[in-house]
Amino acid sequence: MTHQLVATLRPLLAAEASAEAYASGTEPGDLEQAVWVRLLELLDTSGPPVDPQRWLRRAVRSEARRTRRTARLEQSYGDDPVDESDRGPEQAALTAARYRALHDAVSRLPGRCPRLLGALLSPKDLTYREIAGSWVSHRAVSARNVPDVWDVFGDC
Repeated sequence: MTHQLVATLRPLLAAEASAEAYASGTEPGDLEQAVWVRLLELLDTSGPPVDPQRWLRRAVRSEARRTRRTARLEQSYGDDPVDESDRGPEQAALTAARYRALHDAVSRLPGRCPRLLGALLSPKDLTYREIAGSWVSHRAVSARNVPDVWDVFGDC
């Protein structure tokens, strides 16, 4: 009986969920999954519904209302509520040690790699184009014709 019930309700559920999903601001698959869970709970407690099609329509609309209500009540934060500027001295010391270790490792790289990676790790947050433009002879390069950073530092 259960497999037959699921096979009978599947097309109706897909249609009802896709019809209600847009208005509730959710995906049809999410509504379908919630209704299937409701059906499994109902089958476990009181058996199959007397009028399965009617039960399914009501369950889809009920889940869509629940989703709309939840979306209306939930509010996103404008910014992250955690203030990371109040880190303790231990965290500041660990961060500084990691920064020093990273820059020490970069300085041991061969060729022009330390210069390139140093620029990429810079707090100025330079783009590849800005890095390449600042290290190429200004006479040889026009403003429109800045080479790619990997052309300038191909050996890294």
